Amino acid sequence: MPQTSERRGYTRLDATLLDRFTARPSWARTVLLRRIAAGVLAVLGVVIFARDAVAEDHIRIVVAARDLAPGVRLDTADVEYRDFDPATVPDGTLSEFENVLTHTVAGPVRAGEPLTDVRLLSSHLAESMISEPDARVVPVRLSDAGVTELLRSGDTVDVLTVGDGDNDRVARVLATKAVVVLVSAESAQQRSPDRVVLVAMSAEDATAVAAASLVSALTVTFH
Repeated sequence: MPQTSERRGYTRLDATLLDRFTARPSWARTVLLRRIAAGVLAVLGVVIFARDAVAEDHIRIVVAARDLAPGVRLDTADVEYRDFDPATVPDGTLSEFENVLTHTVAGPVRAGEPLTDVRLLSSHLAESMISEPDARVVPVRLSDAGVTELLRSGDTVDVLTVGDGDNDRVARVLATKAVVVLVSAESAQQRSPDRVVLVAMSAEDATAVAAASLVSALTVTFH
């Protein structure tokens, strides 16, 4: 009992925080609890506000869910949504799945990289490749499979064919400073001579190249 009386008076030097709290009058304990509760609520309010502010400062965009190779036709397994700081989002970024699904990737894309309009085969891609608003992308098969093997996305080339001159067969330039967009991948079903090269060029040159590809052999020279 003396030990109990001593603890109730808190004459011991090693009284705990709980001992000191319970020793206060009931009205004092109530005031202290209210102050603690108010402090906790204030902290929670700051945390919630900060979380909401961060969420509002970010935007959701479509990114590659895995490394993508040129020529891949996108499906739901290839893309995902991620939140980005608006300051780090490149121009032309796509924000909805329906804007990318079933489209073909024009160049290699790393996992987590935002997908933009110039990463996919589209009219925007042709325009961005040669800086002409009326640009076109033309599919061609080159007569020399070895040349096709050397081509890479971004290469600048001239497209040529052989036309009949007065006395000789002479080379004829169909398009200058065209840009290779994509070279189709070689597969067991597709032999090298059947591989298609997509080339961006002006609308006028595109018409000439498309027409010549129906009747003449085509090749390219590199810049």
